[in-house]
Amino acid sequence: MDNTRKLAVHLISDSTGETVAAVARATLVQFADVETEEHTYPFTTHSDQVAPILERITASPGVVFFTIVEKDLRQSLVFALQEHSLPYVDVLGPGMQVLSGTLNLAATGRPGLQHSLDANYFSRIDAMQYTLAHDDGQSLRNLAQADIILVGVSRTSKTPTSMYLANRGYRVANVPLVPNIPPPDLDSLERPVVVALTVDPERLAEIRRHRLREFSTGAQNEYIDYEAVHEEVRQIERYIRERGWPMLDVTRRSIEETAAAVLDIARKRGLKRHVS
Repeated sequence: MDNTRKLAVHLISDSTGETVAAVARATLVQFADVETEEHTYPFTTHSDQVAPILERITASPGVVFFTIVEKDLRQSLVFALQEHSLPYVDVLGPGMQVLSGTLNLAATGRPGLQHSLDANYFSRIDAMQYTLAHDDGQSLRNLAQADIILVGVSRTSKTPTSMYLANRGYRVANVPLVPNIPPPDLDSLERPVVVALTVDPERLAEIRRHRLREFSTGAQNEYIDYEAVHEEVRQIERYIRERGWPMLDVTRRSIEETAAAVLDIARKRGLKRHVS
C-alpha cells in the first residue's frame, strides 16, 4: 500500500530564494513518505507582489516558507496568509511544528538527516557538467539524458538560464534555432521537456548590437539588422508553433524569473523534482 502524502511547498524570498529553499529541504527531509511539489517566488520586494503570489498559492494550497527582511512587506504577507488560512513558516520560526501540524505526521527525530543534502552537491556538479557540455549546441550526444532542452534564437538567455537550472540540479541542454538550418530531432526524445525561449525582435536587435560593440566588431549585418531580426524571430516562432513546443517570452524577465517559468512548464509536462 502506498502511504505517500503529497504536499505543495511554496518558497517566497526577497532575494534569490536559495536560503529559504535550503531551510525547507532540511526540514522536509525529516518527514518520511512525503512527495513535495516546489513553487518558488524569488525577488519578492514589493507589497503589490503579494496578491499575485497568493493567487498562485491558493490555486495549489500547501505550506508556505518565506524569507522576507523588510518589516512592512513581511507583515503584509503574513496578514494575507492568515486571511486565507494558509499554513506558513517564517524561517526564523518553529518550522518543524508547523510542518508537523500541516502534515499530521511526527518528525522522524533522526539527527543529521540534513547532511544527506550534501549528496545533492554531486548531483548539481553532474548537472552542471552535462549542461556545460551541451551548451549552445556544442554537443548533440546524449540529449535523451537531459531533463530540459531549451531552444531559441541567439541571445535569448539560453546559456545563463541553463546554468541557473543546472545549479538547481537539472540537466539542461540548449540548442540554438537558426532559420533554414534544421535542428536535431527533439520530438522523438521521451524524457526531456523542450521549452522554447523567444524575445521581442527590437529588444533582440539591441542586445545583439550591444554585444557586437563589446567585441569591437561594429559589423552591420543580418545578425543585427532590425528587419532581418524580425524575420528571423517570425520564422523561428512559426517553427516552434508547428512542433507544439511551449514558448516563453523572456523580453522582460530576469534569469531567475525565466528559470522559474521554465520549471513551471516542465513540471506541468511531467518533469519530476522533489524537495529533498
